[in-house]
Amino acid sequence: MRKVSIKDVAREAGVSATTVSYILNDNRNVTITPETRARVLDAADRLKYVPSQAAKTLGSSRVMGRARSKMIGVVIPQTEDSAENEYIMLSNPFYSAFLSAVEFEMRQAGYHVLVTGTNRGQSYVDVVKSRALDGVMIIGMYPSEDIEEYRRFNIPTVLVDCYGSAGEGFFSVRTDDRLGGRLAAGHLLGMGHRRIAFVSGEIREDGVNYMRFLGYRDALEEYGVDFDGSLVFDGYVGFGHGAEAAADIAAANRGGGRAITAAFATSDIAAIGLMKGLSERGLSVPGDVSVIGFDDIDYAGMYVPGLTTVRQNIVEKGRVAAGLMIDALNGRGAPGETVIPMQLVERDSVRRLTEGGEDI
Repeated sequence: MRKVSIKDVAREAGVSATTVSYILNDNRNVTITPETRARVLDAADRLKYVPSQAAKTLGSSRVMGRARSKMIGVVIPQTEDSAENEYIMLSNPFYSAFLSAVEFEMRQAGYHVLVTGTNRGQSYVDVVKSRALDGVMIIGMYPSEDIEEYRRFNIPTVLVDCYGSAGEGFFSVRTDDRLGGRLAAGHLLGMGHRRIAFVSGEIREDGVNYMRFLGYRDALEEYGVDFDGSLVFDGYVGFGHGAEAAADIAAANRGGGRAITAAFATSDIAAIGLMKGLSERGLSVPGDVSVIGFDDIDYAGMYVPGLTTVRQNIVEKGRVAAGLMIDALNGRGAPGETVIPMQLVERDSVRRLTEGGEDI
């Protein structure tokens, strides 16, 4: 007799073969009514359906009540509006370094990694529900209306670089971005600069750029320097925005007022765009404008002049995130936050202003 297949069960129950697979493998990543579940199980019983050995093996390995797919997802949300940011995973080397570390660690543990993005405003839950994932890692998640639904979704989760209520009750890893912003701006202030531009992506409450902005404000206050909103150039995280900010800084310095002598860019890729843009407008770095970045991507040490930056150790962040995911998948440990140390890396893009200079 011909062996009964999933398609036979689907035909008998009046559903799709995919639905039968979800039910027989007890996949809870999708919503299926109790009535449909009962109809499929009854059909499988009537037809005496026997799963293949591969299905038996899959079914014997389970995570939080679901059959293991041996796959985790990494979700990178689209949080800013820009043409450049449509290709965020390719345009910012931060993601390649982080994902390489995550992929290596998860592969050693026997897992595959699925990387996906979301459109601006798209629910993270929708993305995860559409995949048969054992766990999910989300980078830069903001608190949102679907956060409670996401908690109820009950899948091992690691959040990366998340603040506010978004991180409550999850495994998470981040940098102390406020401290990093203070280190960067404080270094420039300690080198005698007082008119310091702040170049960043969108400054949104409980986001990474916002925390680095608060650190910038902390450093100004520590040095007794009044905050000047005209020195804030926020847009999106990318090379192009850095170049755009360079045009604005060059124009401001030609305006006859007190010159902007330094800039803190909240990502290295924006800082490199800034330096190139300044050079194209006849301004030297650090001769006319000192620049400091944040991340310490590989390009920071390759560019000329070498970029002074705050190193957040991206690879270590990826390793830690993967380790937390493995713990969560295996029911080890408890949700909580891990903070990665950082350090200032001095290269050639910042100069000390001389005593008696106009900005001191």
